[in-house]
Amino acid sequence: MKRDGIFLFIGVCLCFLYSCESSNESTINTVNASTINNPTIFDYGTDIENLISNMSIEEKVGQMTQINIDLVSKGEVFNLKKPHELDTVKLDSAINHYFVGSFLNVGGHTYTRQHWKEIINTIQQKAISEGNGIPIIYGIDAIHGVNYTVDATLFPQQLGQAATWNPKLVESGAGVAAYECRASGIPWNFSPVLDLGRQPLWSRFFETYGEDVFLAKSMTEAVMKGYQGDDPSDSYKVAACLKHFLGYSMPLSGKDRTPAWIPERQLREYFLPTFQKAIELNALTIMINSGEINGIPVHVNYDILTVLLRKEMGFKGLVITDWEDIIKLYRDHKIAKNMDEAVKMSIMAGVDISMTPNDYSFNRALIGLVKRGEVPEERLDESCRRILWVKKKLGLLSNPIPDFDIYEDFASSKHKELAQKTAEESITLLKNEKGALPLSKNSNILVCGPAANSLNILNGAWTHTWQGLDTNYNTKGCLTIYEAIKEMAEIDVNIAEGAKLYENKGINSIISQAKSADVVVVCLGEEPSTEKPGDIEDLNLPQAQKDLVQELSKLNKIIIMVQVFNRPLIVRDIEPLVDAVVNCYQPGDYGAKALANILFGNVNPSGKLPFTYPRYYRFAYTLRP
Repeated sequence: MKRDGIFLFIGVCLCFLYSCESSNESTINTVNASTINNPTIFDYGTDIENLISNMSIEEKVGQMTQINIDLVSKGEVFNLKKPHELDTVKLDSAINHYFVGSFLNVGGHTYTRQHWKEIINTIQQKAISEGNGIPIIYGIDAIHGVNYTVDATLFPQQLGQAATWNPKLVESGAGVAAYECRASGIPWNFSPVLDLGRQPLWSRFFETYGEDVFLAKSMTEAVMKGYQGDDPSDSYKVAACLKHFLGYSMPLSGKDRTPAWIPERQLREYFLPTFQKAIELNALTIMINSGEINGIPVHVNYDILTVLLRKEMGFKGLVITDWEDIIKLYRDHKIAKNMDEAVKMSIMAGVDISMTPNDYSFNRALIGLVKRGEVPEERLDESCRRILWVKKKLGLLSNPIPDFDIYEDFASSKHKELAQKTAEESITLLKNEKGALPLSKNSNILVCGPAANSLNILNGAWTHTWQGLDTNYNTKGCLTIYEAIKEMAEIDVNIAEGAKLYENKGINSIISQAKSADVVVVCLGEEPSTEKPGDIEDLNLPQAQKDLVQELSKLNKIIIMVQVFNRPLIVRDIEPLVDAVVNCYQPGDYGAKALANILFGNVNPSGKLPFTYPRYYRFAYTLRP
């Protein structure tokens, strides 16, 4: 695409940042070395400058490299030996040859705190006693609580938290997540998602704070206070990572990591304010949109990553890619011919750390670029200042080995009670006719539907595993909807097993059992999923679940429809057939108890929709005012 006249209308945030002048230069160009200036002058400290002055090119590039723990573990990437073990030879190469400054992830599933202690202490001890002596920074996706640590407290997903309309409650929950993250030895949380939820087809809709700018900004302030507080070096606080700058949540197709076309006014009005609020609250790190806006992949957009983010918004911390996003510049976006060109474009645009993460291709490419003079060493210094400053702010430079013995409240009853209270305040009553709710504890109740007996559906993705589908790692002692209702009722509660998310099976058996019930609680759900695996074609509820409700309605029983969805699925044709509709979002490990309290009238439902619930599919493609 070319610039001429008043700067192309698809250029993101440019006309506010530059005078309008004619140019034939492509908007997808690697910035020439001569144009690089420190975009905003910050004093990162003489101690950091002294560290940088003693670092080689290889060591500086190492600080800018983040690798997956699989790369230093026994076995192959994504096929590790079980139980998990670090590989001393691979770890030695990472620390002493590549000088890696950052690690992330979990080898497939949840670890115990004891295993996290072994991992973090082993890596950190090696980093500070060998290599260049600089501590590593470890990051994890603690999305709705510390979902990769056994027994950690799992809250509702962000969308459900937004439905509480209670920032103080959300701040407290974020404080618990920070506490339990640090209790796992991890000081960096790849959360919160500050993308605005205005495209319900998008697979990560449930990770947002909904569609409203004011509500999302309020929740942003709350979560930032809970995560970082006034002093992120506090042993109970973590570095937040704002995701995903900018416009990631509004792909035109609704599919993850596909192009977004967003006019500048809407970008500024809808998608910028949450990030600006977090930066004003001293956010330490930010992760970049994996896709492209208006034809330009964000990872190479100097105008977004440097001019907008650094100069205009005043961001001081480090910028990190998402998973393999520099590789995707040549593999998927096709704007670079190879890894070298992709690295050069992204680094000169403003990226500080590459989450490569399963090999050292970024590391090798950037070293070569600097030694050939294609990327100035001063550009590495800029990123290293930011990275080392974040490590300093977290206390890692002075106290790199975490104390695992000061977290007596890990997975405590008060943390679990807070998670349940958050779920109770999030659950939203959408319909209640004929006095259907609250239920009598003496009613003959049948619980059925695909979400009736599934802890995985209650939690969603980012729960013990990436997609949240493996039942082997579910938190012990947590209840499903059926189990919670059964525990609270005063007479026996029946469950009709067999209903599937997408398959029209077991309906005859369910109908047979429903005939003898006074009340039917039908629990509809969506398979846990996120990112590309969560792409769907439309918002229609699967026909199998609609068929179940339609057949139940023929019995003239009281029907309570419970919805546990990743996003708003269209229920227009079955809603008139039921007496009450309860929207649970994804309420987490303690969501079933919260729901039971609401169904039986122990708790008054107070949740409010943080999005406009669509009646028709075409609504999904409208950017609403």
